[in-house]
Amino acid sequence: MEILPGIHRIESDLGPRFMCQYLLLGEERRVLVDTGIAKTPGEAIAPYLEGLGLGVGDLDEVIISHADLDHCGGNRALKRENPGLRISCGEPDRPYVERNRTMLAELYCWTEPYGFGPDEAAKERILEDLGGDCPVDAGLRGGETLRLGPGWRIEVLHLPGHTPGHLGLWDARSGAAIIIDAALESGIYDREGNRLIPPRYFDAAAYERTLRSLLALRPRHLLTAHYPPMGEREAEEFLRRSLEFVGRMRSLVRAALREGTTGLKELTARADAGLGPYPQSAFELAAGVRAHLSELY
Repeated sequence: MEILPGIHRIESDLGPRFMCQYLLLGEERRVLVDTGIAKTPGEAIAPYLEGLGLGVGDLDEVIISHADLDHCGGNRALKRENPGLRISCGEPDRPYVERNRTMLAELYCWTEPYGFGPDEAAKERILEDLGGDCPVDAGLRGGETLRLGPGWRIEVLHLPGHTPGHLGLWDARSGAAIIIDAALESGIYDREGNRLIPPRYFDAAAYERTLRSLLALRPRHLLTAHYPPMGEREAEEFLRRSLEFVGRMRSLVRAALREGTTGLKELTARADAGLGPYPQSAFELAAGVRAHLSELY
């Protein structure tokens, strides 16, 4: 639905949870934020556009928030339908967004030398959802602005931590921050409110800086990929809970080290027991564990 003037939220199922893309319709440009998984353009994005009397060919640009299968898996399908579509993403994430197997190896399977990670069936599903390689037209660094129409410009925000090149958008007109996965509280929940997937961050200091910068921004509306839209007070509480999780993870890792637990696999299992449990993708806690280990060594 159109949740703010010119800003539409497209929601679809992703297993037991949901995911969202955002469509910004200006008088001069039409911009989509994220493309979901490989089947999302055909099952959710195109039908939504058709309901507005538009088609995929009417999109001018796609801004990919970050490298993850549920945020850029539809790139190839959209580009096939609209060859002139411009695709941009954060420059540090570009190698992963462009090449599926690079993302698989470096974002999902990097724990394999430590003896854990996704199994072979999960790897096949990841590649299926990623939908095939697709070039990126522009790498962004944050600070860029995009004119959508008279009196409407949006600013690109660099919000690293979850991934190095994670982007968000700031709409000063409405006071809305579209942050996608830049803050993840204590995890992602299913539709019934059960905690399902852990918050992943590869750089603890960068993630904390992102959270503090968003708190300082004081958005009137906070728009994410996997949580309901939030007003100002809800947004502040959500961001503070996200910060609190980082503190809890840091304390858990340090306590485990003092007690003699040093292996990444064992530390990750301890984090799951102490902060979760997380029924799905618990191995992704390893990113935060490693991030806090790097603070100490």
